[in-house]
Amino acid sequence: MRSPQNTATTPARSRFVRGRLVGAAAIAFVVSVVVENAVLAVTGAPTFDAPIEEVLAYYAANRDSVAIASGLVALYLPLLLVFVTGLHGLVERRGGAGADWSRLALAAGATLSAIFVLVNVLQIGLALSAGGLAGPTPEFALVWQVHAAAFALALPTLGTTFIGAALAAHASGLTPAWQRLLGLVGGSLLLAAGLGNLAIADGSPLLFVGLLGFAAWLVWLLATGVRLVRS
Repeated sequence: MRSPQNTATTPARSRFVRGRLVGAAAIAFVVSVVVENAVLAVTGAPTFDAPIEEVLAYYAANRDSVAIASGLVALYLPLLLVFVTGLHGLVERRGGAGADWSRLALAAGATLSAIFVLVNVLQIGLALSAGGLAGPTPEFALVWQVHAAAFALALPTLGTTFIGAALAAHASGLTPAWQRLLGLVGGSLLLAAGLGNLAIADGSPLLFVGLLGFAAWLVWLLATGVRLVRS
């Protein structure tokens, strides 16, 4: 029979382990995303306003790089789901303050994962088909446009995930006030960029507004992950 002290210690130890797992998932997600974007940037991935001939040439010449980036996406999507699910569990175990926000983050995070799957599937299709084409075809151009449109629509979903997670984590005492402010500002930038999703898919510089919000999301995740691992 366990003593009352051991009984009280076990839930605390369980929360500690669970918090470290959620924090580690957040840190691993950030590292994976940074490496993925570094691979694409180093190889000169085309922007959405690039001529379709340039897009075809990139995917024909960089199939291995796209494979690495796609593998990283397959790694970090489960990490994202572990984080938003684990965060909701932590919020509920700390009294439930901010639970509604964490549910919003969980739902938006699951939707975001589905959109990222579509973005990645289309990118794989571009890489697989590019090598067998002598020149751009209407079908290839359509896949590229749908890829761009899916990425643009991922921005407001990410903004919703960001705001929900930031408010939930602060309400439950997991993060300080500056991280809540970062979540509100960064999430709002992503939502604002999402309003111009058609323009972004067509190559508009409005994309950089969303990228600022995305950078804020990575900073928030890293800071939160470190706090959870050390707490």
